[in-house]
Amino acid sequence: MRIPKDIRHYLDQIKLPAPDSHKGQNGKLLIIGGSDLFHAASKWSLDLASKFVDMVFYSSVPSNNELVKEAKASFWNGIVVPRVSLDYYIQEADCTLIGPGMERDKKTAAIVNDLLSKYPDKKWVVDAGALQMVDPALLNSNHIITPHQKEFGRLAGISQPTLLLKGPVDQVFTQDKIIEIEGGNAGMTKGGTGDVLAGLVAALYCTHDAVASAVVASFINKKAGESLYHRTGPYFNASDLVDEVPKVLWGVLKK
Repeated sequence: MRIPKDIRHYLDQIKLPAPDSHKGQNGKLLIIGGSDLFHAASKWSLDLASKFVDMVFYSSVPSNNELVKEAKASFWNGIVVPRVSLDYYIQEADCTLIGPGMERDKKTAAIVNDLLSKYPDKKWVVDAGALQMVDPALLNSNHIITPHQKEFGRLAGISQPTLLLKGPVDQVFTQDKIIEIEGGNAGMTKGGTGDVLAGLVAALYCTHDAVASAVVASFINKKAGESLYHRTGPYFNASDLVDEVPKVLWGVLKK
């Protein structure tokens, strides 16, 4: 696998858990997402992140919370929390991912803008529905935002957060440069692949800086899609990507 020099620079920053580390020292992530309309999106972020951090706290609408509780057989490494407990878990977590599967409505706007206002110094990854409803004035240097091209339009000129612009060639905008990440394939147009990416960005951001988290997540997500394409062509989905991402990252880090 050919790795461009500028991307290798960020891959070299990825830290493995220390052999003597204890539970909680390798990242605690809160995911706020999902809705009665979009059930699966936040679950893809959740499943991916639980492979990378020690603890995932998950908060959604009541119906999604129950679905995840029912699926606990495959999610023992997390805690499902009600929205009334968000303040405690935002303070407990190293990073919060907000937005996967949230609807573009007034409820989302109220939750997102209230929480970002209350906790401006915490690490946030703002994605999907949350990104569409956020007040751009609330975004700061502790935030990573993950827009696609349509979402990018209303955020043009926002320079404080780290920005990962998704597309055939992803672009990570920092304060002084733009890092381009090529790769991927048509199989990654499937719904949910962006939610997998958001989960990886947020999981890495728990224990790494914003730019390294965005660049490495983008690169590995695309390479995982390419790895699947070699075996099945474009016939894979977001759940396949969840399983492939850890294998590809580990393969890269071992080299």
